[in-house]
Amino acid sequence: MGAGPNGLVAAITLARAGWDVVVHEAAATIGGGTRSAELTEPGVVHDVCAAIHPLALASPALSALPLAEHGLRWIHAPAPLAHPLDGGRATLLERSVAHTALGLADDGPAYERMLEPLVDAGHSIVEALLSPRRVPRTPIALARFGMHALRPARSSTEARFSTEAARALLAGSAGHSMLSLDAAGTAGYGLLLTLLGHVVGWPVAEGGSQRIADALTAVLRADGGEIVTEHEITSLRDLPPADATVLDVTPRQLLQIAADALPPRAARALGRYRYGPGVCKVDWVLDGPIPWESPDVARAGTVHVGGTLDEIAAGEAEVVAGRHPERPFVILAQPTLFDPTRAPTGSHTAWAYCHVPSGSDVDRTNAIERQVERFAPGFRDRVRARHTMTAARLESYDANYVGGDINGGSGDLRQLFSRPVPSRRPWRTAVPGVYLCSSSTPPGGGVHGMCGWHAAQTVLRDA
Repeated sequence: MGAGPNGLVAAITLARAGWDVVVHEAAATIGGGTRSAELTEPGVVHDVCAAIHPLALASPALSALPLAEHGLRWIHAPAPLAHPLDGGRATLLERSVAHTALGLADDGPAYERMLEPLVDAGHSIVEALLSPRRVPRTPIALARFGMHALRPARSSTEARFSTEAARALLAGSAGHSMLSLDAAGTAGYGLLLTLLGHVVGWPVAEGGSQRIADALTAVLRADGGEIVTEHEITSLRDLPPADATVLDVTPRQLLQIAADALPPRAARALGRYRYGPGVCKVDWVLDGPIPWESPDVARAGTVHVGGTLDEIAAGEAEVVAGRHPERPFVILAQPTLFDPTRAPTGSHTAWAYCHVPSGSDVDRTNAIERQVERFAPGFRDRVRARHTMTAARLESYDANYVGGDINGGSGDLRQLFSRPVPSRRPWRTAVPGVYLCSSSTPPGGGVHGMCGWHAAQTVLRDA
């Protein structure tokens, strides 16, 4: 149930093991967090949710599938990430550690010392993080990663780097955690995304993220699987009899769907599951590229718009406290600079979001645009059309985004290792034959399909 990347990977894994598989999807289109649509103007493709996909390239589940044979093509910007600063400056995450270090002045050597050993074992580290219940192939490298990763992002970054540029670069990536940068473990988010930039890059899917879902669907159908759309499931009784039922839902929906079947103790445990902040997202159609004050920013597919480490940390702390910061940390993608198939000639798109308190219905378009304008004067003059989704609207769009939480639940240290409940096999529910495969299970959020792969492997182990 659920045709997002995790649900589709679970279905493919079972189909390839010889099972008869039917996927039920409530929406009219498949894809979950990888859907694309003409949100603003005819002929202009926007990614409704996820746009940048480093974890997809690093995923053992997705890399094992013939997605390229079904039309999926990855496009890389010259630089994965740019982080503009006031005064027309910018720091860039380059594919090369050495080239990134060159842009960090006095902090370059410290950056190389931290990243080079991790990049050398990068694939095995990422594989271990995406399969947290398995014995890692390179435990020493993973331990080195963990030594940095378990710390709070702010104190870890301040202790290691002295320049504003290096601190901002790591802080922006850590900001993806949707946690306070003073929380333990947030350094790991920044380090992982930085590592991925060097190891696999931060690509976009040519033509939009929908192409990922379309390729997964084609693989599933080639393996004999079936998909039924516009079929909302509100109870396990709505599903036909099956040897296994795999649900791409969060604990809140599981409590509703399996209300009559869950033992009371299991239901109470699921009821304690915590969701994180939401996001407010804006899509733009532009008459030209974003006029960044630093021309180097146009080399990057992703831009972190938030200023210094202290500014990002302050903004994220406000969100965690339930407030809307005046200067939010903004994560922005500019895909048409590198993928012209998404818009007519002469037009460009951009995509951005900021974090907001869970369930917020506050439209943050003006605050987001002010931040972009701060580093790209004249940006608003190039906006031809816009489309905004508040956190509340995102949940209406996809029920898995509870309160607008795009990660399927808070990713703090406690819940990172016990999602959705403490268990050796967290993909197995307390209802016999029913399994969870959403991002509320390990390894968590992101377009990687590994939650679905682990759930399917659990099904096969139990069969």
